[in-house]
Amino acid sequence: MKTLFILNDAPYGSERSYNGARLAGALAKQDEQELRIFLMGDAVAAAHRQQKVPSGFYNMEVMLGTVARHGGQIAACGSCMDARGIDQAELMDGSRRGSLDELTQWTLWADKVLVF
Repeated sequence: MKTLFILNDAPYGSERSYNGARLAGALAKQDEQELRIFLMGDAVAAAHRQQKVPSGFYNMEVMLGTVARHGGQIAACGSCMDARGIDQAELMDGSRRGSLDELTQWTLWADKVLVF
């Protein structure tokens, strides 16, 4: 099954992106799953490298890293990155700058599109 996750909310302060990343991480560990995550709007900050969160608090960089380590692709909206002053060099390993054209192609590729 090919699944595209689109995350829109900030990585912290709302649980929508957290829940999307949780489900993506669980699916990534299953056989015969192909995953892609596209981060839009404030969700691009979820792929920021070297996040420091309070002890015992979830870390979106670690959660997305699980998907990347299991072969999932992660892209962050380029214009959303620009609007937030985030450069490609600031993105975590396993993620990269993406575009709306890429999101369009990923949407056509997917059997399921889940939006959080």
